[in-house]
Amino acid sequence: MIVTAVDPGYQQSAILWLDLQQRVLTGFQTSSNEDIVATLENSLGTDPLVIEQIESFGKPVGREVFDTVFWAGRFYQAWNGHHIDRAVLLSRRTVKTHLCRSASANDAHVRQALLDRFGPGKARAVGLKRTPGPLYGLSADGWAALALAVVWTERERPDRVWWTV
Repeated sequence: MIVTAVDPGYQQSAILWLDLQQRVLTGFQTSSNEDIVATLENSLGTDPLVIEQIESFGKPVGREVFDTVFWAGRFYQAWNGHHIDRAVLLSRRTVKTHLCRSASANDAHVRQALLDRFGPGKARAVGLKRTPGPLYGLSADGWAALALAVVWTERERPDRVWWTV
């Protein structure tokens, strides 16, 4: 089973593939939203897609947030057009609470929780060029996409978890 996860943005988004059988991160890229829609439409698998769901915190937001919500909906539609209800939405709050046991956790806390699961520690989880770890090459929004894939897996398929929890 391969879990596909998308951290949506208003112009570009991060997409990541986590192979639960081979126990490896099989790919990660940041691409234009149009390219990600095309990738999702052309995907043939029946595995899940996990998308970060935007949630309101009661504060004013700009145009970029509304555009991000629009693209998250397009990703959901592109996947479900072929995969019959295999797209899942997870809020950032759900991810932070699951990984860090706190809704007030920040990106650094989430990243550390992921390093602990795949390491423990950065040296083992990420590694170096000549000795790469399972998360070698992951950057920027890829961490948010990985967090989505990990949380979905731990909640829905605990039998497939191989990392340290």
